[in-house]
Amino acid sequence: MKIIKLTGTIELLSGLHIGGGDDTMKIGGVDNQIIKDANTDNPYIPGSSLKGKMRSLLEWDIGVVGIGDGNPFHSKLLDKSIFSDANLKKKAETLLKLFGDKEGKFGITRISVGDCRLCQESESMVLSEAKYENVINRQTGIASNPRQTERVPAGVKFDFDIRIKVLDENDNEEELVSMVKEGFELIESDYLGGNGSRGYGRVKFHLSE
Repeated sequence: MKIIKLTGTIELLSGLHIGGGDDTMKIGGVDNQIIKDANTDNPYIPGSSLKGKMRSLLEWDIGVVGIGDGNPFHSKLLDKSIFSDANLKKKAETLLKLFGDKEGKFGITRISVGDCRLCQESESMVLSEAKYENVINRQTGIASNPRQTERVPAGVKFDFDIRIKVLDENDNEEELVSMVKEGFELIESDYLGGNGSRGYGRVKFHLSE
């Protein structure tokens, strides 16, 4: 077995919101807080958020979302007629090897995505901003239901660390790594975190050499 490491930084090009799941709200506080490290109180990007977004966009890109009834793609769907295209089937199988297959046909998940911690160079920056959001009445033009959403500001950077297992000769190292890099490009074209339709979560990946 071989383990490949992909490391680098994620640069925020716009404010990023990944919720912290708070079930209480402090008087005068922000309504919708970001997730923060319990020990340092610094924001971070959960590995699960990065991995889930990457897999979701890759499934859309390959074109397998519509055949899974909203569930993650799995190997039992490989008998669908769209996979008469050999290249499409091969790409779908690479996705299942990389991210896992609940049916177990392709063995264990090859990818491990760690939590993305704050870059050392960003530790001295402002790490949180509160952005006001409103609903505008279409008839009166008056704002209602004002609320604050906490974001990590643009310019902040996070370190990422992704590990890819190459188990045997049936795993094509180049194809697995290429799919992860394709996932980066898709996220850059879309967004990471919540409220992407409002311009949140625009990011840039910088791979280490």
